[in-house]
Amino acid sequence: MLTLLDQLDQGTLWRSPGGIHPPQEKSLSNTTAIARLALAQQYLVPVPQVGESCTLSVKVGDRVLKGTPLTQGSSLQHLPVHAPTSGTVIAIEPRPSNHASALPVNTCIIAADGQDSWCPLQPSDPAELSQQQILDKVRSAGIAGLGGAAFPSHIKLNPVSEIELVIINGVECEPYITSDDRLMREHSDDILAGIAIIHKLVQPQRIVIAIEDNKPEAAEAMTQAIGRSQLLAGSTRVTVIPTKYPSGGEKQLIQIITGKEVPAGAIPAQLGVLVHNVGTAYAIQAAVLQGQPLIERVVTVTGQSIGRPGNYWVPIGTPVAHLLKASGSTAFAGQKIIVGGPMMGHALPQTQVPVLKGTNCILAPGAAELAAEVEEKACIRCGECAQACPAQLLPQQLFWHAKAEEYDKAADFNLKDCIECGCCSYVCPSDIPLVEYYRVAKSALRQAAEDKLQAERAKQRFEARLQRLEEEKLAREAKAKEAAERRKASMSTKDKDAVAAAMARIQAKKAASETAAVSPDVQTAEVAGGNKSAAVAAAVARAKAKKAQQAQADSQAEVQTEVQPAADDKQAKIAAAVARAKAKKAQQTQADSQAEVRTEVQTEVQTEVQPGAADDKQARIAAAVARAKAKKAQQAQVDNQAAVRTKVQPEVQPAADDKQARIAAAVARAKAKKAQQAQADSQAEVQTEVQAEVQVASNAETTVAAPAAVDDKQARIAAAVAKAKAKKAASAAKQDKE
Repeated sequence: MLTLLDQLDQGTLWRSPGGIHPPQEKSLSNTTAIARLALAQQYLVPVPQVGESCTLSVKVGDRVLKGTPLTQGSSLQHLPVHAPTSGTVIAIEPRPSNHASALPVNTCIIAADGQDSWCPLQPSDPAELSQQQILDKVRSAGIAGLGGAAFPSHIKLNPVSEIELVIINGVECEPYITSDDRLMREHSDDILAGIAIIHKLVQPQRIVIAIEDNKPEAAEAMTQAIGRSQLLAGSTRVTVIPTKYPSGGEKQLIQIITGKEVPAGAIPAQLGVLVHNVGTAYAIQAAVLQGQPLIERVVTVTGQSIGRPGNYWVPIGTPVAHLLKASGSTAFAGQKIIVGGPMMGHALPQTQVPVLKGTNCILAPGAAELAAEVEEKACIRCGECAQACPAQLLPQQLFWHAKAEEYDKAADFNLKDCIECGCCSYVCPSDIPLVEYYRVAKSALRQAAEDKLQAERAKQRFEARLQRLEEEKLAREAKAKEAAERRKASMSTKDKDAVAAAMARIQAKKAASETAAVSPDVQTAEVAGGNKSAAVAAAVARAKAKKAQQAQADSQAEVQTEVQPAADDKQAKIAAAVARAKAKKAQQTQADSQAEVRTEVQTEVQTEVQPGAADDKQARIAAAVARAKAKKAQQAQVDNQAAVRTKVQPEVQPAADDKQARIAAAVARAKAKKAQQAQADSQAEVQTEVQAEVQVASNAETTVAAPAAVDDKQARIAAAVAKAKAKKAASAAKQDKE
């Protein structure tokens, strides 16, 4: 059984699925040698063209020479760009991009001086360089894949796995494009020198130069160059494959040469295969042998609107408008200008955009070459697109999901494996631009992935910030604690005593503020007797009195509500005012009565708790006096209620008939009786509390400290205070009665 290498040596080929045979139209440009055009006045160099973000190494006003690096960066993906000619940097500003969207990109604008002077170059011999030195020279030259993908070449030349086969892609299957064809015819030895450098870097077992059978001159030229080479004669061969589009695709070419299919999501290096374009091989030899960076490439300028179609050495950054003018274009205003071939290229919204490293063709078709604008029709589910797809996808399914903006579902059908070759659009009988839908879907998926990545990075930064703040907080607390421990350890006994005294003052101040919030009656009771139970009982009595007062106020409000509707507006207002005044006076009387009761309680408690101040007979007399005072206050309250009813009833009687008056009077009497009962209950509760307080005070007499704890002077002072308060309460009650 033959091995893969044996089959390669015999020229065995395999078939690839799908594909089409569009008109070639290559004879327009491949009959003349590669030429050069006059220099443009200005060159537009996008920053960056390939790789990740970088920084400019020049500024406005700087003079640059041909080949001077314009950018620098440390990322592995970064590729520098160089000045395409000598001149002056006149601006660094956003300019339209070489893209179907024409979105602006940061661009370095160089005004050419016409001298086209090179910067100092550093030629070298690959035999004297290490592999890493060769890779560094390839990277510093800014070399990217010139087949259209523009992937950094130094990354592909440093694979992570062993490479068994290197394929040099000279297929160039796209219609109209002939740049690789002419390059192989005219610079076959230089291309082979670049292939020798690739061979030294990756050490493959075989190298195959693949060329379509519609380029016999190129195949012959490369075969002769291999015969002249001493290094590659035994391991390199030219393989001619049948003409079919898109045989030049990387995965399709590998399948044709080796019969192996690259899995979805995998790269050819995982199969031991590496693919490079013939233009890339030529640029590698120029960078290593001559020290020249990638500042120009061969571009096919073709189409029936071009006066001198052919292939030209075009500096990177040359405006497309200058290229068209220099090649004798007769394009009319509004004519479609296509970058790339007719199958995979895109139309330019304007021609003031630069030529890039991946630009291999500028197509200006004439009216006869352009198909008439047709309206997109509904899909008839014929399946032609599925048969033509070289990636063996389901274009119909991708189209439905892309049109419905169900991009996630389109991704599930391997949208990323679409190479955008345009075969499906070419064979579609409904004239549906399928590739355009796929491009929009891919762009949306890339944007969603970028947004997700940005959100994840923002989340990580936020979490890192929270962690950092928490660590800083803990560090500050630990530092403060450590400092406090050091201060405490360094304190003398005197300092510790001072701190303790300060803490004691703080505690005393806090206790004083809490004591100030206590009722003056409780404070008086505590000072007079020091009996905590008496103070608590007094507080309970005050709460009961306040509850009775609130009940009285509610009763007065109900009486007022009942009698108000019986009179007209004016009389009602007068009656309401009188009722409120009476209620307020009754409330004040109740408060004074409660104050008098509390005064008596305090006096009795003081008398009871003073050791030796009075005997049992005096205690009974004091209790009787307290009961009389409470009864007197209750009677005064009843009188006030009666006076309120007496004044309110005559006022409302004229405003209603006899029946309504009797009803209102009955309601008023009921309310008054209810209020009187509530007052009586409250007084009874107060009296009960008073008796309990006196009893507690009497029982506490046995536990009071010796007479020596409270001297005679304090007892006389407390008695005088109680008498003064009782006299004041009696005077207030008398004034209320009057």
